[in-house]
Amino acid sequence: MIILAATPIGNLGDASRRLVEALENATLIAAEDTRTTHRLLLGLGIVNRPRLVALHDHNEKTKAAELAELAETEDILVLSDAGMPTVSDPGYGLVAAAAERGVTVTAIPGPSAVVTALAVSGLPTDRFTFEGFLPRKPGERRTALRGLASEPRTMVFFESPSRLAATLGDMAGAFGPARRAAVCRELTKLYEEVRRGGVAELAEWAAEGVKGEIVVVVSGAAPREVSADDALAQVQALVASGVRLKEACAEVASATGLRSRDLYQAALAAR
Repeated sequence: MIILAATPIGNLGDASRRLVEALENATLIAAEDTRTTHRLLLGLGIVNRPRLVALHDHNEKTKAAELAELAETEDILVLSDAGMPTVSDPGYGLVAAAAERGVTVTAIPGPSAVVTALAVSGLPTDRFTFEGFLPRKPGERRTALRGLASEPRTMVFFESPSRLAATLGDMAGAFGPARRAAVCRELTKLYEEVRRGGVAELAEWAAEGVKGEIVVVVSGAAPREVSADDALAQVQALVASGVRLKEACAEVASATGLRSRDLYQAALAAR
């Protein structure tokens, strides 16, 4: 069996009872960094010393099949340095290999920097998208952000403190300087800080220098103002492509802010 276990993102007090029990009973741990896992065991006062195997970005392709085969006869606890494995961390390749072999994969849920930042951001939480780390190269980063300029859902990004100011500046260029955002720094730790404001304002603040683990939460794009005639044309195009009328109206209403019932009635009248 493969057991994906979420570890604290900063505060050891967030370790769940299930995580502690799993660490106390583990015989084999696949860890993103064995040194970090060793410190976690010490910090939680766990005397068990399981066998530690490194599973990181540089060796997962070669290790995944081997560990998946081993998991047919032995439970393997999988840990990233912080948070849930596979979420911008190693583990996906192992899970895929295990699933292909029919090996059971389960999880011990726990801390998540993504959901924690979203919750404290003050931005809409009903729909969101996790974008992970943006490209390091400025040109590629700007291209990626332009592709997200019309994304209506709240967006969550990871970023390094050294690139934060540049990334926020690129967001100002792609999304507009006033797009609302929150920079969440050192979540659950002693110096936790959440700064809210427009992306241009936050870029100016970050230019002074920022330290720690960073999560950036950015509000989605406001619905585009679309005329009733244009919206009706979008509904008709969706219906022509095979989408049911009711579903087409709901989709266009969600994107434009118009009422689905009004679009439905207009579409029926236009037939």
